[in-house]
Amino acid sequence: MKKLFIISLLMILSFEIFPQSISSPNGKLILTFNLNNGEPSYQLSYNEKEIVQPSKLGIELKDQNSFLNGFTISKIDTATVDEIWDPVWGEVKTIRNNYKEFAVTLIQNSEKQRRIVIRFRLFNDGLGFRYEFPEQNDLKYFTVAEEKTEFNLTGNHKAFWMPGDYDTNEYTYTTSKLSEIDASKGKNFNEISSKSFIAKNAVQTPLMLKTNDGIYINIHEAALVNYPAMNLIVDQKDFVLSSHLVPSAISGAKAFLQTPEKTPWRTVIVSDKAEEILASKLILNLNEPSKIEDVSWIKPQKYVGIWWEMHVDKSSWNYADVNNVKLKGTDWESLKPNGRHGATTENTKRYIDFAAKHGFSGVLVEGWNIGWEDWFGNWKENVFDFVTPYPDFDVEELQKYAEEKGVKLIMHHETSASATNYERRMDEAYKFMKKHGYDAVKTGYVGRIIPRGEYHDGQWMINHYNHVAEKTAEYKI
Repeated sequence: MKKLFIISLLMILSFEIFPQSISSPNGKLILTFNLNNGEPSYQLSYNEKEIVQPSKLGIELKDQNSFLNGFTISKIDTATVDEIWDPVWGEVKTIRNNYKEFAVTLIQNSEKQRRIVIRFRLFNDGLGFRYEFPEQNDLKYFTVAEEKTEFNLTGNHKAFWMPGDYDTNEYTYTTSKLSEIDASKGKNFNEISSKSFIAKNAVQTPLMLKTNDGIYINIHEAALVNYPAMNLIVDQKDFVLSSHLVPSAISGAKAFLQTPEKTPWRTVIVSDKAEEILASKLILNLNEPSKIEDVSWIKPQKYVGIWWEMHVDKSSWNYADVNNVKLKGTDWESLKPNGRHGATTENTKRYIDFAAKHGFSGVLVEGWNIGWEDWFGNWKENVFDFVTPYPDFDVEELQKYAEEKGVKLIMHHETSASATNYERRMDEAYKFMKKHGYDAVKTGYVGRIIPRGEYHDGQWMINHYNHVAEKTAEYKI
């Protein structure tokens, strides 16, 4: 990052002065923090209009005293940051990271004197805040039962929402007033096979809102690592949104943490224009910087591929029409082809020719590998091996053909949500890609997750996604 300036100020408070406020660099947003009878809260205004009314903050723990009340202030750290950084790829070449920070360290007035930090960053277009748990003698391992973050809205805003769910975010959006939300409509989305209904008044983030006076508000999260995804429970009378984390399907706990640790950022982006919400770089600025030092191997590209013709029922992913196969022991050469298989050598060459003619860098091929005959709906663990092609897909011939045309083939790894199977086979699969000239991979997670009993948006699955990203960087594919 190219840092223009950073100014830090530390204030040790021997007495409590509340509320405490900071403004955004351009002065349009004002964040106010308060500690009322030992309970922390915040509020946010924009151009002198209240956006978030006083809203409670806290973390409920399992089998320990929770971080909800009984606090006194230990210290407040403030900082102003203004820097420029270059993303590896994206819509713009450079991104400005400009914010004012307010971090309050709270001590819980109990025998153990535990500490928690609530860190706020106020940008010109919105707010990010998170909870931090310093390393300390009386807090090492702990389990989050629920996060008690609130967004206390000022009225019955128009909302653009999807039903809250632990397993899917593929619902279509609905536009309604907050008071009219009925997330039970998600039960009728029969085309979504893996879904977990939360409550009638539960919605997902990002949640887009519009006030009666035309202010747009977007509530979401950033830097989601080692923590479950956040849904929101809507109080349809008082219009208070409360965080609701995806639980472990087995224990019901929300997160298993060890100090020092921090939660994801909770984000509130505010603008008079909807397009400025979309253009905001607030979430990118709150995400952790890339841990990949050498990014020269990452090549953004445009591609075409063999997949949409399956969705419109012109072709099939599967090679044969059978419904009970095992990766080991099946003689794929002896199976009768169904005549509709899309990922054939001939069809892939046709896509390569099209890409070469029209300036596309790559061709993605779905359905090239064995296992698609009964891949979906059976909660099957050993569903794909990611290295064995169907008899009508010649890996070596297509590698040579694509190279001659100046086009890169893009690998497809559908896991059928069997994350355990994928992790076991990942090294072999990536070595296969390197051997045959595949520099990029598209992974898929359609179906009920394995290990059985976990949710897609739970902490385990979030960490799996991060593991896949780490492996991709390791192999530089």
